Amino acid sequence: MKTIVIFRVDNDGDVLALFPGILATHAGLVQCYTHVGQHGQADYNGCIYYSRPATPAEYAPLLNELICQVGYHDLVVRSRKPNNCRPE
Repeated sequence: MKTIVIFRVDNDGDVLALFPGILATHAGLVQCYTHVGQHGQADYNGCIYYSRPATPAEYAPLLNELICQVGYHDLVVRSRKPNNCRPE
């Protein structure tokens, strides 16, 4: 199964990975991942509003960490969530 990931850069310059298809809580938050905090939960729309898209050079280290260390093997990098993407 493919996992959609969206990489963003926050105001502090930290890169985060948003997983819009993975529900973190029943409050509608989605799963996210960062180098320092690792797995957490995020408001997808708030993250999109308060951050900017990460460039491939910016997100490459985090993508490598997700694949090699965390175990995500079927990641699909997108710039935004597809219309049919609903958290499970």
